[in-house]
Amino acid sequence: MATISYLLLGSNLGSKQLNLEQARTLLSLQAGNITKQSAVYQTLAWGNTDQPAFLNQVLEIQTDLSPQMLLQKINEIEKNLGRERRARWESRLIDIDILYFNTLVVETEVLIIPHPQIAYRRFTLVPLAEIAPDYIHPVLQQTNLQLLQNCPDTLDVRVVT
Repeated sequence: MATISYLLLGSNLGSKQLNLEQARTLLSLQAGNITKQSAVYQTLAWGNTDQPAFLNQVLEIQTDLSPQMLLQKINEIEKNLGRERRARWESRLIDIDILYFNTLVVETEVLIIPHPQIAYRRFTLVPLAEIAPDYIHPVLQQTNLQLLQNCPDTLDVRVVT
């Protein structure tokens, strides 16, 4: 049975729009059916701010994969698109994060769902609230729209496409 999952895509190196497009294509072929996608947004880098601006987008997918298998597919897709993991919050060709996996709560060494930083990042909440404003965070018990309204992050998030 298919499960709804929300994914955040990000890119700040190379042809950023193309990187997002290739990630969407591979996700739809290998991870599940994309049922909704937000606009693409541009934001300054978060965490390590001394790097190029990011393009971000949130996807809603229907997947038959388990959370662990979805993470494995995401890691394979990132690697196939040229992602190299060297340091936290570094520039990257592509980054794909699992934000939610239905209402499941997972906490392992390699996977935490819901993503622990959702409530603190406008670059995540703006596109997430665009496509799923009433979705309730299973731990915080607030909608994405409420989380956005209460978000302490002040980074500018602008629609690109």
